[in-house]
Amino acid sequence: MTGSSIIVMGVSGCGKSTIGAKIAQRLNAKFIDGDDLHPRANIEKMRRGEPLDDNDRAPWLERIRDAAFSLENKSERGVIVCSALKKSYRDQIRDGNQSVTFVFLDGDKSLIIKRMQARQGHFMKTHMIDSQFAALQRPDNSETDVLNISIADDIDVVVEHAVHALYQQEATA
Repeated sequence: MTGSSIIVMGVSGCGKSTIGAKIAQRLNAKFIDGDDLHPRANIEKMRRGEPLDDNDRAPWLERIRDAAFSLENKSERGVIVCSALKKSYRDQIRDGNQSVTFVFLDGDKSLIIKRMQARQGHFMKTHMIDSQFAALQRPDNSETDVLNISIADDIDVVVEHAVHALYQQEATA
């Protein structure tokens, strides 16, 4: 049995951590919150309300890629939460990993802002959402390992759609 990773991706506020944890539970997979893999400097920068740049993200993406590599090589299945906003970030995570699937939690800016305003205790501030959408490179058809899941429904419906799409992808692989 080969291990695999499911990267739950999207802008801050789309529900990655909540939905990723529920997907992991449904699939009996390990759950890794990518926020826990940020270097200290990144967390401090975000707490100050400063958006991360590509240089800040590079060591974090390496940690995400290494976590996926570890899961694959231990024949484990895991769900990793990571914004993976740019294609180059997704490519970095793919590099050296054979079994990675991305679940893109897709929602419009007004919905994301509404959800972020309801959150408490998260280091990403609502005004920083503009930088997230500015950085987002929506996956296109060339990225065949990305499943696009709308977040317009309530969380349990979104999880159900994601799990169903993952099972369908697995059946056709």
